[in-house]
Amino acid sequence: MSSILSNYEGLNDLKKMNIDQLNILSEEIRQLIINVVARNGGHLASNLGVVELTIALHRVFNSSRDKIIWDVGHQSYVHKILTGRKDEFQTLRQYKGLSGFPKRKESEHDIFETGHSSTSISAGLGYALARDIKEEKSNIISVIGDGAMTAGMAFEALNHASDEKANLIVILNDNEMSISPNVGGLSQYLNRIRTAPTYFKMKEDVENILNSIPAIGKKVFKTAERAKDSLKYFLVPGIFFEELGFKYLGPINGHNILEIVDVLERAKTVEGPVLIHVLTKKGKGYKPAEDNPDKFHSAPPFEIDSGKTKKKTDKLSYSDVLGNTLVEIAEKNDKIVAITAAMPAGTGLSSFKQRFPKRFFDVGIAEQHGVTLSAGLASNGLRPFFAVYSTFLQRGYDQVLHDVCIQNLPVTFAIDRAGLVGSDGETHHGVFDLSYLNHIPNMTIMAPKDKSEFIDMINFCAEYNGPIALRYPRGSCNDFFNTFQQKSIELGKGEIISEGKDIAIIAIGKMVEHGYKVIEKLKDEKLSITLVNARFVKPLDEELISDISKNHSIIVTMEDNAKIGGFGSNINDLLIRLRYKGEIINIGFPDQFIEHGSIDELLKQYEMDVDSIASIIKNTVSMLGEIWWQRIKNALIFY
Repeated sequence: MSSILSNYEGLNDLKKMNIDQLNILSEEIRQLIINVVARNGGHLASNLGVVELTIALHRVFNSSRDKIIWDVGHQSYVHKILTGRKDEFQTLRQYKGLSGFPKRKESEHDIFETGHSSTSISAGLGYALARDIKEEKSNIISVIGDGAMTAGMAFEALNHASDEKANLIVILNDNEMSISPNVGGLSQYLNRIRTAPTYFKMKEDVENILNSIPAIGKKVFKTAERAKDSLKYFLVPGIFFEELGFKYLGPINGHNILEIVDVLERAKTVEGPVLIHVLTKKGKGYKPAEDNPDKFHSAPPFEIDSGKTKKKTDKLSYSDVLGNTLVEIAEKNDKIVAITAAMPAGTGLSSFKQRFPKRFFDVGIAEQHGVTLSAGLASNGLRPFFAVYSTFLQRGYDQVLHDVCIQNLPVTFAIDRAGLVGSDGETHHGVFDLSYLNHIPNMTIMAPKDKSEFIDMINFCAEYNGPIALRYPRGSCNDFFNTFQQKSIELGKGEIISEGKDIAIIAIGKMVEHGYKVIEKLKDEKLSITLVNARFVKPLDEELISDISKNHSIIVTMEDNAKIGGFGSNINDLLIRLRYKGEIINIGFPDQFIEHGSIDELLKQYEMDVDSIASIIKNTVSMLGEIWWQRIKNALIFY
């Protein structure tokens, strides 16, 4: 670590630096981020793109009195380094270390937690209105990306902010570099005129003079206003935001600290909501990330010199298998269409997009729209597959219920990243989808145990006449049960992998493999264990589970979802109806948000790893043995 960053102790130091020192600090922060993310993994390109912007924000404003709110929050690494977490930064995204997103428990400077997009303007307006009610003095700054601006929530917030006329600064971080130099140069010139204090005074003076002319003054003023507004449509690129009631400033160079500082200082003097349009480059300062910003959006550990991923695998992911299988099905069925919410690569749909461009739809960061678009497509005779991460489908819950399930439409929700996803933490784990879909009428839910079953389930979905959720984990898609002769998919029917007499493990999805390994772990315990692959969370195979309940004194359910309202809850309800008298063990996540860390660390933390589950079963058997032995002794004493 070079001298400026190594000697940096806090925001007071930042405010004393000259421009040369600030530029050196920028490069040193970039290098620190590259080094740490190369080792730990993380969001690289977006953070490298906001180094100067973040420095300028903390140079001009006084955090935490002034409130800086980050949209999504994955670009907050620079903010963390500048606000007292420089020495802890090596622990980024590690178990019990710094989060990759803003966390209020970490610092007073993280004033709003986030992880999903398009929330910062709404939150910022809330802060601004509360400030005004409490008669406080502070600046509220919401930072939002051009991608996040595609979501309806961002426009809802802009609309309300305009109506409230509260002092709120919105920074639009545009990293697409889509505005040409000529337009950008003219905009910067107009921006300097409009934000100068003399401009506002001159505007007021002209209005007063024209309105004071007897008889014709007001007509002249209105004509001038119409002419000015007409001219703005030709000259001001931010006219859309102007019409919404925001003062538009920009676009400006997001890598020029002095330019950003100058505009921020001017924005502080404007009454009402302001939008500053900042142009940045994703991956700035690290060529592999500049050349491949998508690859380095959320990067695994990599080699700094080459940018190559350290851990390579030739195995296909579940996302890849979905995309490949959908292409094969779509070749034969022209009703198959695919939808994504700004993640064609992440959900495995890039090959489908290339092969069937007219049957592929990227709705941007707009999951609610994606769900209802799917409903519209299905209503008109098509077979939509909406591929979406579990954590992001939460944003479209109302549309799933109202627009798809009430009408019982044949929409397939291909739910990627179900279960734990690792180091992104609370906002990204997909541990609630079984619960929030489980109670919706007409919804069918299934999950595959391995690759072959996944492919069969995709084909099943393509023919199914109703809403169906196919949920699957992040990572490699293997044929773990390749020696097992599986049955074809039948609605609401599970399968028995191995048969025993004393204990039954009923598992869903990836936890079936987990259950198999638990049985292997307990082989020396002389326990006779049945393993059931449920396949369906809803509807359950009631006939199979009824048979199991008659012959097993302990039933263990296993799912990578919250216990409340999930797969185990469905089994429990059925066993109650069956008047089951045995012992029930539910393996799943407790009623709390799951922190960040590796999947293995988190499974162990919540006693869902193979060793922990095996111990739970052994302890239950031992406990029941003691209970029965005590009953026998009591009976003998009584006798």
